[in-house]
Amino acid sequence: MMKRENYEGKSKTNRRKERWLFPVLLGVALGLFMYVFYISKAYSYLSDDPKACVNCHIMAPEYSTWFHSSHGRVTNCNDCHVPHDNVFRKYYFKAMDGMRHASMYSLRMEPQVIKIRKPGETVVQENCIRCHNDLNSVVGTASVTASMAHKDEGKLCWECHRDVPHGNVRGLNSAPHARVPLAETPVPEWLNKMTKEKSNK
Repeated sequence: MMKRENYEGKSKTNRRKERWLFPVLLGVALGLFMYVFYISKAYSYLSDDPKACVNCHIMAPEYSTWFHSSHGRVTNCNDCHVPHDNVFRKYYFKAMDGMRHASMYSLRMEPQVIKIRKPGETVVQENCIRCHNDLNSVVGTASVTASMAHKDEGKLCWECHRDVPHGNVRGLNSAPHARVPLAETPVPEWLNKMTKEKSNK
């Protein structure tokens, strides 16, 4: 009889633990996600602000060369590097590309020389044609897609226009002293004040 009572008592205790365990774990996971989302400035990638692209220091040469090019006056990064045919494709592409970039940067796998991948080539070629449609229709290159170029049935726009918009030299050391907007500190002002007061004592 005692064994049965002990068993029932333990099972009630286990059920109580199970009731609060899931909400606590969910809260911890949600809190960590929100913290990482805030610290990494992931929200900035939902905008079209080019400063979001230099949250990672490895994009400094790309930002600097774009900023000083003719494209820097009239475009932002998303004008060239994100699809514009529909909103679902745009945000799907941004999410997939962003996750790839974030994981490579977090795991320190970023290459010295950043090269565009085939999905990116497709998007950039589409956007070159979209923006320069009038000029392309006169020259006769408006029908060349990235897949055609990969089959040697035409050229990608930047195979001729090599300097546009990121210049000839590629790599982290191509613009070592590039002036780019510095990321703002994620530390709240009240915490900065509190730590300064403690360090002054």
